[in-house]
Amino acid sequence: MMQSRTHTCGELRIGDVGKNVTLAGWLENMRIVSGSLAFIVLRDFYGTTQIVAETPEMLEKFREITKESTIQVSGVVRERSSKNPKQETGDIEVVPEKVTVLGRCRYNELPFEINRSREADEQTRLKYRYLDLRNPAVKNNIILRCQVVAALRRAMTDHGFLEITTPILTASSPEGARDYLVPSRKHPGKFYALPQAPQQFKQLLMTAGFDRYFQIAPCFRDEDARGDRSPGEFYQLDMEMAFATQEDVFAVLEDVLPPVFAKYGTYSRASKAPFVRIPYNEALEKYGSDKPDLRIDLVAVDVTDTLADCGFGPFASKKDITDENGSVTGTEDTKVDIKAVVVSGFNGTRKFIEKTLADVEVQAGAKPYWFRVDENGEFVGGIAKFVTPLKDKVTAKLNLKPGDFVGIASGKKTQAQKTAGVLIKTMGAAVPGHMDKEQYAFCWIVDFPMYEIGEESGELEFCHNPFSMPKGGLETLEKAEKGEIDPLTITADQYDLVVNGIELSSGAVRNHDPEIMVKAFELVRLGEEDVKKRFPAMYNAFCYGAPPHAGIAPGIDRMVMLLAGEDSIREIIPFPMNKNAQDVMMGAPSEVTQQQLDELHIKSTATAEEIAKDSEN
Repeated sequence: MMQSRTHTCGELRIGDVGKNVTLAGWLENMRIVSGSLAFIVLRDFYGTTQIVAETPEMLEKFREITKESTIQVSGVVRERSSKNPKQETGDIEVVPEKVTVLGRCRYNELPFEINRSREADEQTRLKYRYLDLRNPAVKNNIILRCQVVAALRRAMTDHGFLEITTPILTASSPEGARDYLVPSRKHPGKFYALPQAPQQFKQLLMTAGFDRYFQIAPCFRDEDARGDRSPGEFYQLDMEMAFATQEDVFAVLEDVLPPVFAKYGTYSRASKAPFVRIPYNEALEKYGSDKPDLRIDLVAVDVTDTLADCGFGPFASKKDITDENGSVTGTEDTKVDIKAVVVSGFNGTRKFIEKTLADVEVQAGAKPYWFRVDENGEFVGGIAKFVTPLKDKVTAKLNLKPGDFVGIASGKKTQAQKTAGVLIKTMGAAVPGHMDKEQYAFCWIVDFPMYEIGEESGELEFCHNPFSMPKGGLETLEKAEKGEIDPLTITADQYDLVVNGIELSSGAVRNHDPEIMVKAFELVRLGEEDVKKRFPAMYNAFCYGAPPHAGIAPGIDRMVMLLAGEDSIREIIPFPMNKNAQDVMMGAPSEVTQQQLDELHIKSTATAEEIAKDSEN
């Protein structure tokens, strides 16, 4: 039996002229020149080759084949008279002697032109994802993903890590997002959960005596989609190290990631070790975000003391207290923070300022203010009339010079920081000279607060990961319990890895001591029995002597998105869901039969109207 092909469509070169070859692929396009001459583009995974039909009989055979049919072409390679330097096989063409249809496309019209599929609407692309993936530009993102994962595996193995897979069906555990639940047929009324992360399993591996673990781990979270987050499932480079500190984790990732980013990234420059380290509170104060984009050279400066009493209402440090008759009975502190962002070399128009700051307001949820320094050093525009009386003081505080633009955020501390952060990112990207875009700028965010006051509860809650080791250990927690220190001042050995303003990963030195773990939970009103009930395996395992351990889990999807220079994470996932967590290609989620529900001992409470409405959407 003859093999389907002797060469791929991206393989033939000038040295193959005169050979009898057999190619197989998709009929991408046909350009008919006359009744006996046509140029056909044949495409496979590896590239394209030009086929030339030079007889009426051969042209007729190709006329009968619809575009995107898979075909086999046997013929002779010859040198092209008109070469195409943009095509790897552009020096040659194949004159066919035999054409065989292997898989006919039964549609005369395609949902979109393959090479322009990215111009189609997303819903159509996802429905016909198998066609979308034929587009070389889309396919190349998936190839990049494979190359990156392979490179990460090699690097982790070279660093002495063992790849160990952990269970997909497990118990529900509070990880910060909604679980995907799987009903049990054999255990009525009970459910498995798909893991939001292998967190507990990897810590149990450390307790079991494994020294260095990693896996390309699938994780499942029932959360809404956004540009850098896919609903449903995602993958991460999950790793954990026994007898390790924060420094050990940093050393591994600072050695593993920069070469991968430099080799496979859209930009050839990536931060070298050691990465910049920024304490959490400093990041919020200086960049208005715990995910700073260090490609931007703008920072926020606190000007609360400088501008609080400039006469501008939103900046006022105090406000009047009035009685029921409207009479002023006193004043109270407004607790307003004021942050300034100075943009040098600014020559934008008033229209540009208004539009840009309107965008900032939408993103931040608060109105920013502004003024400029003209060529004579005078304050103009925006709230200039309020700050001009303090000109010398403001100029010295912000080191102002002609041509500077000053954006100002105000409000409660968290709001002022957020608005300043949006100002930095928006103005940094919009004003030339303030963003060195062609690089991957890494940084570590460290010293996260262990606790915070919950917005809904108004009581002390864990700020991030409850399993992080508090700095100072048991002694610090006992001081907080006795009221000797404010629990809000306790920081954790927790860290985030950020690149170009995107959080790539969170990690921590783990709380491996049951006594410290219980004390940490007692501060948020949960006792030892609560810990045992919620985390039985981990608590019991730690009671058998657990080693100090630490880890992290960079997101594979976000990493490849950054490397590919894509704005949407769906562009680098082979078969992504849409924004509503639907697989429109496979029709998931889907209804199931009553028999299936009965076997699982569950009942759906959805009404026929609700099901019909969801189907319409």
